[in-house]
This record gives sequence, C-alpha cells and structure tokens, in this order.
Amino acid sequence: MILQEVLEKLQGFNENNTLLYFVTRKKKEGVKKSSKMLDKFNFKVYQIDIDKEVRSHLHSTVMQQFDYFLKRKEEVLDYDVVLDDTHTLLTYSLENKVMSFKDVIANQISNNPPKIKSLDEILKDEELWSYAIGLYDKENNWVYTFKKVMNGKVAVNQENGNKHNALKRSIRTVFNSKSEKLELIEGETIFLDKQVDCFYYNNIFYIFRKSKFEQIIGLVEEYKEQSKSVVSELESTKMIDGLNLISEQIENKPAIHKKLVRIQRIGNYRELSKTVIIKMQEICSKYGDLLKIKGGKIQIEDEKDIDLALKMLSDYYKTGEVSGKAYGTYAGKQLIVE
Repeated sequence: MILQEVLEKLQGFNENNTLLYFVTRKKKEGVKKSSKMLDKFNFKVYQIDIDKEVRSHLHSTVMQQFDYFLKRKEEVLDYDVVLDDTHTLLTYSLENKVMSFKDVIANQISNNPPKIKSLDEILKDEELWSYAIGLYDKENNWVYTFKKVMNGKVAVNQENGNKHNALKRSIRTVFNSKSEKLELIEGETIFLDKQVDCFYYNNIFYIFRKSKFEQIIGLVEEYKEQSKSVVSELESTKMIDGLNLISEQIENKPAIHKKLVRIQRIGNYRELSKTVIIKMQEICSKYGDLLKIKGGKIQIEDEKDIDLALKMLSDYYKTGEVSGKAYGTYAGKQLIVE
C-alpha cells in the first residue's frame, strides 16, 4: 500500500531535512467573471527558517500522521466529488488539470522559493492559504504534506494595519508554568497543527481529509460556481419546476454543491422527458417515496422534493449484479460493457 511505502521511505529521512513552506493566495488582476474559480487566483510559495525544536515537531507530526492513517485507511480510490473519505485514501492527479494551484507543485515549491523574514511582509497583499512540510533524502526524493490554514490561526503586528490579521481583536497570551502567570505573546504568531490534510508524492496527491484538500486547491469554490451552472442547464430542459429552491440551497448549504456537480458529470438530465420522469416516479414509489409530477414536469416544493429530484438525476438507486441487492449512493463509476 502506498502509505506503507511512503512511511518506510520517511523513516529513512533525516529529521534535519525537513523544511516549512507557506502558500499564499491573491486574486488575479483583470480576471474575467466567466473564468473558472480554479484559475482566478495566483498562489505563491515562500520558505521560512525554523529552529531545531519546530523542525523536530514537524517531522514527528508527519510520521505520526502517516502511521495513524496507515491503520485507518482500508483502501485507495481515485478522487470522486461525492466519495466518502472515512476509510479511504483518495488519490488526485494534477495531470491534464488546469488550475492555478498546479503552479505551486510544478514550478515553485521544488525550485528554492524565496525566504521571508516576517509574515507581515507577505500578508499585506496576500492571504495565507496553507502551509507545507517538505521532507527529502540524500537521493533528493521528496514528500510534501499540506495543511489548510484556517481563520483565527494567524496573527501579525496590529500597528501595521494588516487586513489579514485574524486575531486583531484579541490579545495573545500564554501561561508560564514557572512564574505561574499569564503572559503576553509578542510578535507574529501562527498555529501549526499536529495534522496534515494531504501529501504529494511521485506526481500524485494522496488525500487524508477530503474537504480540506478541496479547499486547498480551490475545488470548494469551483463546485459552488459549477452548481449554479447546473441549475441553469436544468432550467433549459423546461422539465422541472421550483429550481429556485435549489438555487437558495446553493447559497446556504454547501453539501448540495457536490451533488449537483455529480449530476452534471453524469449528464442524464440532458435526456429528460415525460417518459423518463414517469419512470423516475415509479422508482421512487418502489422505495416508498413520492416524486411530485404536474403536467409531465418534476415539481419541487420543499427540501424532500429537492432530495428526491437530485437522487433521480444522479441515478442514486443501484442494483448489485451478483446479489441483486438494491443500494442507494451518489457515488459510482460508469463501466463500459463490451
């Protein structure tokens, strides 16, 4: 298994060969509204010097995470928008992908990124997006792990008026066990978690935490934009009433984004007709549900209607070829039967 392979390789890596990188994001100038979210931002990589204690912490964090997930992840599957990552290690290749984040891997992180002396110097104009831990051996084999930086994890000097100072309304303190007093923390601070969200090895991303990985490379924002276009395409079929309720959920319930993207990829809605809708209603009835139809069109009036419509458009109900058992899942890869 790939985790075992990487863990064994890492065990031979010298702790001193551990580097820390910050990845920032900034919206491109003059970007078109029609551009995909995946290409609306520039990402920059910076290296920052760390002391021996921090280096040791980062190295042990990576080792512990790989060991933990080696025991937890039971199978390796290609990334799919609706797949659950609870017991699965997901893989994601950047090959043939068009996205701004690709430049981080292809051109920046492995080519001696510039070093920074303070967070403030880059955060005046850029957003601290994620950080990476790079580890390498004497043969110059590299493994990079990535972690999304969340709001509230970074604080810079207030007097500089930095707009990205997430903790500007707070004071930073630490309890000194020797003096038994709460003391102020001066200077810039960033929280480094004892977790990683994904790692990059031999041209492939391996995903531990799917939602965080999707944030890191920009898929979360892209899915939201895509889901809006899916609703427009559904409207053009003129076979569904009440799509405005789905549009409202797009703004308030991110979970619906991936379902709509999945529907777009399957593409069954392009063949929607009165005959197909009647078949959908029969399938829903088989499983104890009512798909509302009026005038040959699907009617969406509440959340339950939304759920049923999305299930039908994504071929939610499936039957096992061997057992004949029925299953309900948004996931699944279409097979070509020769």
